Amino acid sequence: MGESSKILTASDVLIEEADDLLSKGDITQASEKYYKAAEESIKLLVKILDIKEIMEKVEKDGYWDLGTLDEAVQKISEKVKKSEVFEYWMSAVAILTANLSVDELENEAKEVRKLVRIADEIVNSGMA
Repeated sequence: MGESSKILTASDVLIEEADDLLSKGDITQASEKYYKAAEESIKLLVKILDIKEIMEKVEKDGYWDLGTLDEAVQKISEKVKKSEVFEYWMSAVAILTANLSVDELENEAKEVRKLVRIADEIVNSGMA
């Protein structure tokens, strides 16, 4: 699939919005968007990779919590054989929970972009 026919995910849009907010100096809103981009990537990968036990848990509970997301990240890492997925997810959690400087946020955002890129590659490769 060529670059021009690449599927744009919600995470891609959120990253663009976060970058724009960060460029305007809105660290709080940018942080929330970067985290949401990572969260949406995890949810998408659970669906695309058909990780049934996570989908069943979310359906039963009626919501996603941080514990379920962490468990999903572990399963995704195993399934796609990329241990760095967990590291990228930890960057997203740091963005959400820590009071980061602009420089720290920019560094952690790079890791979130890598997570989104992995999700994009899987979505666009038809790996599912």
